[in-house]
Amino acid sequence: MAAAALLRSAAPGRGGPAGSWRLHLALRRRLTQGSCSRSGDPTAGAAWTCFRLDERALLRVRGPDAAPFLLGLLTNELPLPGPAAGDAPPPPRAGYAHFLNVQGRTLYDVILYGLREHLEEMSGFLLECDSSVQGALQKHLALYRIRRKVTVEQHPDLRVWAVLPRSPEAFGAAPLQERAGTDAILIRDPRTPSMGWRLLTQNEGPALVPGGRLGDLWDYHQHRYLQGVPEGVRDLPPGVALPLESNLAFMNGVSFTKGCYIGQELTARTHHMGIIRKRLFPVRLLDPLPTSGISPGAEVLTESGQTVGKYRAGQGNVGLALLRSEKIKGPLHIRASKGAQVALAASVPDWWPTVSK
Repeated sequence: MAAAALLRSAAPGRGGPAGSWRLHLALRRRLTQGSCSRSGDPTAGAAWTCFRLDERALLRVRGPDAAPFLLGLLTNELPLPGPAAGDAPPPPRAGYAHFLNVQGRTLYDVILYGLREHLEEMSGFLLECDSSVQGALQKHLALYRIRRKVTVEQHPDLRVWAVLPRSPEAFGAAPLQERAGTDAILIRDPRTPSMGWRLLTQNEGPALVPGGRLGDLWDYHQHRYLQGVPEGVRDLPPGVALPLESNLAFMNGVSFTKGCYIGQELTARTHHMGIIRKRLFPVRLLDPLPTSGISPGAEVLTESGQTVGKYRAGQGNVGLALLRSEKIKGPLHIRASKGAQVALAASVPDWWPTVSK
């Protein structure tokens, strides 16, 4: 049965639609309050909230062999930059992908930005990754760079920002324009429209976004977990997470028609078998958190004590858990330290396809 259809039929209760709606409403209020204009003019209110993501960093990959080099390592096609229109810079392109190990498990998740080198008619790329593994990813790329004309270097000149609408209506009321320059790149998040836009800039993000205001990073991660979007090594432990269980296909992060890449065999076989029994689901904790919090990898249990998955990571009362799709409709809980139980409820993001494997 399709995971999305299965979960959307879940019976209401402590984790039902009303509770989820209240959580979304509370987050929207925080985004709105954090973005309010000091002006009394209601039309001057901020339409966008900008979050500075210091836990994300950039690597620059360039050179004549940059494109074929990355194609042999990534799960997805490359976001090649479009042709330039006269003296104007070419439109930006972005994509999402994972680097896998030889066993087909995720090592690093990246957002790729395709660039056109102006002095050399060739493509270059910026790779946005978890800042805690920036050095490890650079070494991983160097390992496979043998005799290729490729340069891999850290790129601290640009900072990564996420840009989210204050409300869903903001997409239509104050549309943003994609831009690409030496000092800033603004482009839609390639994973899902619910994640808004990505901004790379040397400057402060809100100054470059019409009606933009600085947001609280807590709200960004709350929104991200509510949308079921994993990001970084806490959500995708290197060598542990499987790409399709991590909803890589839902987030436009894998091509099943591209050429070979490291770790492709298991991913392709799983896709063509059409059976993905477990997925990363957004979860909401329904009981007060214990003082020690919830440990990553804590087992998620049914009312009868059957193990249905593991808690992956989270913030506050929302997070992600790897769960068996057919077991998430009933009451679930985590057995925390000292025997305490924390009830939780799983949900299906609205942006997931209705019919999925």
